[in-house]
Parts: sequence; C-alpha cells; structure tokens
Amino acid sequence: MTSKGLKVPDDITVPFITGDGIGKEIMPVCKAVVDAAVKQAYNGNRSIEWLEVMAGQEAFKQNGAYLPDETIAAFREYLVGLKGPLKTPSGRGVRSLSIMLRQALDLYACQRPFRYFYGVTSPVKYPDRINLCVFRESTEDVYAGIEWPFGSEKGKRFGEFLLGELKEEKVRFPESTAFGVKPISREGTERIIRCAIDYALSHNRRSVTLVHNGNIMKYTEGAFVNWAYDMAEREYGTYLSSGRLVLSGITCDAFLQSAILHPEEYGVIVTSNLNGDYISDVFAAQVGGVGMSPGGNINYETGHAIFEATHGVASDIVGRNVANPCSLILAACMMLEYLGWKEAADLIVTAIERTLRQGITTADIADSFKHGNCVGTKEFGDALVNMMTSGTRVIR
Repeated sequence: MTSKGLKVPDDITVPFITGDGIGKEIMPVCKAVVDAAVKQAYNGNRSIEWLEVMAGQEAFKQNGAYLPDETIAAFREYLVGLKGPLKTPSGRGVRSLSIMLRQALDLYACQRPFRYFYGVTSPVKYPDRINLCVFRESTEDVYAGIEWPFGSEKGKRFGEFLLGELKEEKVRFPESTAFGVKPISREGTERIIRCAIDYALSHNRRSVTLVHNGNIMKYTEGAFVNWAYDMAEREYGTYLSSGRLVLSGITCDAFLQSAILHPEEYGVIVTSNLNGDYISDVFAAQVGGVGMSPGGNINYETGHAIFEATHGVASDIVGRNVANPCSLILAACMMLEYLGWKEAADLIVTAIERTLRQGITTADIADSFKHGNCVGTKEFGDALVNMMTSGTRVIR
C-alpha cells in the first residue's frame, strides 16, 4: 500500500543511514541487491541514487551530534529512506535515535509484516501458518510517555496533585512512588486504524484485529478500542456490513497465547505502542528471529517513510562477515512496494526463498538446514544477486 498521492519518478534519490555496528556490513549488501533487482525488473529504465546521511556513533564523531538536523532535513525532502541499526547513545535522558526520527517526521505507523521462509528453524510446529502484518502506533503511548524521576520536584508536585486535588486513592506508597503518563488520542488512534484497514482491503485481508488492554485501562486503551470501532463504522460501514471486513478486538494477554496457537486466524493486527512491541517480537521469534523480520515507519498522509532493519547493532559480531542482511533487505522490499515498484520487490523475495531452499544461509540460521552451506554476509548478498540475474525473465 502506497501513500495517498505519492508520485514516484523512474529515477529517484533515496537517503540512507548505514547505521552502527553491523550496519557497515549489511547496508552495502542491501543496496547491491536492490540495485540488481531494480535493473532486472525494469530493464534499466528505473534506478535509485543512494544518498548517505549521517546518524549514530559516526555522526557524533564527525559532527558532534547523534542525529544532525541535515539528516532529518534529507528524509523530509526526499520522503522515503532506508536505515540500518542505530545504537542508543549512553547517558541518562538520551533517547533512542530511531524514536527521535519517528517523532520528528511523525511516522505514526510502525508496520511489521511477518512471513515464514521454508527451512528456517522455528520454535513452533507450524510456522508456515504465519502470514500477517502488525500495525503499531508509533508516536503516542509510551513513545510519548512523560515520566518524573522518584524524588524529583516535578514528581513530588504531580503526586501531590493526584492525592490532593484529584483525591486519587490508588497510590499505595505515595512517598516512594515514581510517576509516568501515557497519552492516547482520538486522532492518533483513528489514523493508525485507518491505515491498517486500508492495508487489509488493498491486500485482500478480511480480518483486522484490535489488540489492547482496555479491560484494565478503560480510558486510554479502552478509548483506543471505542474510537476504532466508531471510526470504522463511520468510514468503512459498507465493508463491515457486507462482510468484506471483519473488525474484532482481543485483550493483549489472550492474544499473545492465541498468536502462538492459532496465528492463521489473523491477517492484520493493529495496536498501541507498547503492546505492539511485545507482539512484534512474538511473531519474529516464530519466523526465525529479528534477522528475518523487516519494519517500516510511515506517515500515509505526508508520504514520509523510513524502512529499517528491526534488530540491534550486534556489536559482538562486527567485522566478522557473519551478519544476516535479510531484515534490512526485506525492509528494502517494503520500501520498493511502497514506491509502487512491486516487481522489483517480488524478485528479491523470490530470490531469498530460492536461496534459502538451496541451503545457502548466514550463520545465525545455518543450523536450520541439515545440509546447508553457511556463507558470509557479502556472499549471501552475491547469491541473491546471482539468483535474480541468472535467468532471462524480465518483469515489465
């Protein structure tokens, strides 16, 4: 599903952040794979000019800033970009750079598709039943959480306000309590529900499931559910009444069990921020880990989107040429689909399927294959390129 009104020329500029840790190893491989797919799919009539922008440790060394203004400006200008893993700077009060990017560009939809590739070891019996997409709200809830440290002046004032003015009696130990607030709005809820439903309709998915803790937090997550139903009835009533769309809700604890036992029952999942964090890791574990799981952060109104590897910087394997580039490569496939270049994305996905079926893998999933051929990061990328370019078929 592309952004409304996004116009994509045949030759585009894509800003990218190489990232920290293994980013320097997986980003070049990813770009080479994408370039080969675009060339093969469109007979050389489309192309990507890659524009490197700085963030993370390298940016701090060069510019004294972990996330320079110029980097945000580039993503804002060119709309669509790609990002490797970034290490959260050390020190109290320093936020995740990835979260800072999402907040700066209002990338409210964290989109995480999950599917299984044949042969990869999974802790569940039927991982091939997993084929779904999670939409996690990415600008509110705990990502916009306000906290006051225990003992701070503001924390004391907030506690006094709760106990004194509001007469709240639920705080058991007011003298030793830290406080936090999580905002969830109607506007933020409606836009994440809207893009999840639009995705379901455009991908022939009938089921959209709201995952929440509204049974306990009735005025935040409970409101999330109520606002979702109201908006869906108002804007998608025809689809609901015809049975083309089924919107249902389930509490997060019940869902986490069901997601393991019956993943085939779900097509599109939409949830608030913290719940989405748990849910995404549950599905990633079932399909081979975060090394096989891509992500995108999107604002479907403005068109801005950054696609990214969902794993960390993996400092323990830096420089060893053993990192799995699939998360970033599959994120680039999401980017290509978002741009409307689905033919190139399909070439890459098919190449990954065929390469893994031949037992050609990186070290993290090599144990999945009894007769596998464990190769390095670069060599795995080369295998994908060879798989795409060895045939004569060109998609047009």
